[in-house]
Amino acid sequence: MTHAMLKGSNVPLDAAAVRAVLCWTPGPGVPDVDASALLLGTDGRVRSDEDFVFYNQPRHPSGLVRRLSKKRVPEGLTDTVEADLAALDASVDQVVLAASSDGDTFDSVRDLRILLYDAGSGATEPLAVFEVKPETGEETAIICGELYRRGEGWKFRAVGQGYPTGLIGLATAFGISVDEAEEADGAGEAREAEEGAAPDGRAAAADASATAPTTAVPAPPAGAAAPPAPVAPPVPASPPPPPPAGAPAYGYPQSGSPQPAYGYPPHDPARPGQGQPGAGQPGQGQPAYGYPQPAAAAAPAPDPNFRLPPMGPQFVRA
Repeated sequence: MTHAMLKGSNVPLDAAAVRAVLCWTPGPGVPDVDASALLLGTDGRVRSDEDFVFYNQPRHPSGLVRRLSKKRVPEGLTDTVEADLAALDASVDQVVLAASSDGDTFDSVRDLRILLYDAGSGATEPLAVFEVKPETGEETAIICGELYRRGEGWKFRAVGQGYPTGLIGLATAFGISVDEAEEADGAGEAREAEEGAAPDGRAAAADASATAPTTAVPAPPAGAAAPPAPVAPPVPASPPPPPPAGAPAYGYPQSGSPQPAYGYPPHDPARPGQGQPGAGQPGQGQPAYGYPQPAAAAAPAPDPNFRLPPMGPQFVRA
């Protein structure tokens, strides 16, 4: 017989182990939902962080409370937590069954409900069903129900208490120390592994950037000679001093002897005027850069009786 639970109602359990199944209808704009469980002591708080069973820690160290993989069923998607109530340590007084949404509030989640089964009997009919409704529409985490000790047995209570601070706010309310950065990273990795999806390009890039090796210059081994110090560039030599007075300067006319003007033949005393620069030209012994050379002597006048021979081939008739 299935008990349709109202908020705040409870029902005794005869089962030694139970399976709590969260079920909802997926669709466009519907956030993903994750099931979790917290094992509480008599003070209403966890004994240690290991008492938090969720997607990053899907199994309690005792193995008695565990989160199973999500499944797609005709009714929608499911996420399941199993608990062996009869084998739990006596210090565990309560097991809180919660749900958290990823990306939006529970106001966008349709047909959210929790179904409680007897895990030992294999029965297909649930022991209890509770339709979970958000109260304010801003909840991102909800306590759907709780399993608690009553005398020698256990009971199930329908709770429906929401938290606008998500899974982190719910966990810290029961004494869990949560690092927000680690929780966010772990959530993405756990969902990708569970759904078989590869990380997107940005995550791959971020991971590659974080694991990329850095280049470092290795230190020399002990006892090895130190590397030579860098050699300074040579200092250019000072220009040579000018030659002393009276010494010949290479490439210039030597003093004390007449030098020919460049472009003119050497001066010959037997041929007056040869090798001498004309008017407006540099004097004796100076180079004549850019000045015209002396004109050659005029040729004799041609013979007025000179005649050119006939041009072209000469044809003679036979």
